[in-house]
Amino acid sequence: MQKHYSFQGVTLVTPDSVLENSSIGIEGKRIGSVGNADKHFVDYSGTLYVYPGLINIHDHLRGDYLPRVGPKNRAYYVNWSYWDNDLKGSDVVAERSNISVDQMYYLSAYKNLFSGVTTVNDHFPHEFNEPFIPHLPIRVISDYTLAHECSSYDLGWGDGVEIEHRRAVKRNHPFITHLEEGFDQESQQGIDYLESLNILDDHCVFIHCLGFSEEDIRKTSEAGAHVSWCPGSNIFMFNVTCKIREMLEAGINVSIGTDSTATGSVNLLEEVRFARRIYREMYQEDIPAETLVHMITRNPAKAFRMDDRIGRIEPGMFADLLFLRPRRADPYEALVEARMEDIALLTLEGKPIYGEADFHPIFEQREVDGEMLNVADRRMLVAGEPAGLLRTVRKAVGFEKHLDYLPFSMTEDES
Repeated sequence: MQKHYSFQGVTLVTPDSVLENSSIGIEGKRIGSVGNADKHFVDYSGTLYVYPGLINIHDHLRGDYLPRVGPKNRAYYVNWSYWDNDLKGSDVVAERSNISVDQMYYLSAYKNLFSGVTTVNDHFPHEFNEPFIPHLPIRVISDYTLAHECSSYDLGWGDGVEIEHRRAVKRNHPFITHLEEGFDQESQQGIDYLESLNILDDHCVFIHCLGFSEEDIRKTSEAGAHVSWCPGSNIFMFNVTCKIREMLEAGINVSIGTDSTATGSVNLLEEVRFARRIYREMYQEDIPAETLVHMITRNPAKAFRMDDRIGRIEPGMFADLLFLRPRRADPYEALVEARMEDIALLTLEGKPIYGEADFHPIFEQREVDGEMLNVADRRMLVAGEPAGLLRTVRKAVGFEKHLDYLPFSMTEDES
C-alpha cells in the first residue's frame, strides 16, 4: 500500500502563516514535509488552499437531528433545563426514537465530515459513547473528563466535578463542562463555585459562559481556562451570547463549536459565518477572519491538549488536512466564507475520507472504501456509506427525511 504522496503549487494556511505556491508531503499518518515535497506528486487542476483539518470543540453526537427544538412563542429560556423539558416532549425526539443510537452517531459524524471537520468532542459520558466512536469516519476524542453543568440541575454526568477534574490533571486531559448556561442566580455562580473547589485552571474547557461577568472573564483568563463559543445555539435558545469581544481582549483561548443541531447551526462552516455576523451586530465591527480560522484549528487543539498532534500544518503533525477550492483570494476569508460544496479533499491521518473523484487514486492507495455521491454537480468519494445510512433513516421514519448537513443528492430510485 502506497502511503506517501505530495501536493505542489498549493497555498498552505498553517494557520499562523500563509505559504503561497508551496508543497506538502504526506508520509503515512503524518505530515512529512512542508515546502520541499517532491515524492509521488498528486496531479490536480485549479487552485487549492490547504488548512489543518477543522476541529469542532463542542457537539452532542446523539442530538444532531433536525429540525431544531427551541422556545415556544419566542419566550427565551432562563437556563438550559427549560429547553430540556421542551426537547423531551417534542415531535423531533419522538421521530428520532425510530433511529438507533449507532445510526445517530454516524449521522453526526457525517454532519462534521461534510463541513471539513476531522476532530470533534462528543460531550457525553464515556460509558455512553465509547461503544460507537471507534468505528466513525472522523476522530471523536476520548481523552477527556467531564461534567454536564456545574449546578444543581445538571444531568449528573461523570463521578462529580472534583473527581473528574482530578482525573483530568493526572492524565493531562481537558475537563469539559457547560458553565453559566443561563441567567438565574445559580447559573451565574459557576466560576465562583469552581474557584471555591480550587479547580479553576488550564485543564478547564467551559461551554457557553452566557452569564460571565467581567470578573468571571478576568478569573478565567488568569487561570488559563478555555471557552467554547456556540453563538448559533446561544441566540436560538437565549437571544444572547457570551461577551466574546471582552473574552478575546482578555486573552482567553476561545474556540467555536456547533453544539448539536437540536439548537445550533447545521455544521461548523455555518457556525463560523454566524459567529462573524453576530459579532458584527453586537459590536458594530468585524472580527478578523484570521481570528475565526484560529478558533476552529489551533485554539481547540490547545484546549484539548492535543496541539502537538493536530490544529497546525507542520512536519510531524497528523496529516489532517482540508483542501478547499476558494471563493475568496484571501486565504482566511476563503475558509470563513466556505460552503460544503467548496471542499476538494479531506484527509484524516493521511487517509482521504472525502474528496473529488479525481483524487480516487489516493483512496485506492490508502485502501479507503466508500461511496461515490453527487454533491453540487460534482462526483465525490466519501468513506463509508452515508447514502445507505440516509436510506435506512428514511425507511425507519417512514418518509423522505432531509438533513441539511448531508449535501449529496439521491434520485428517487436511489432513495
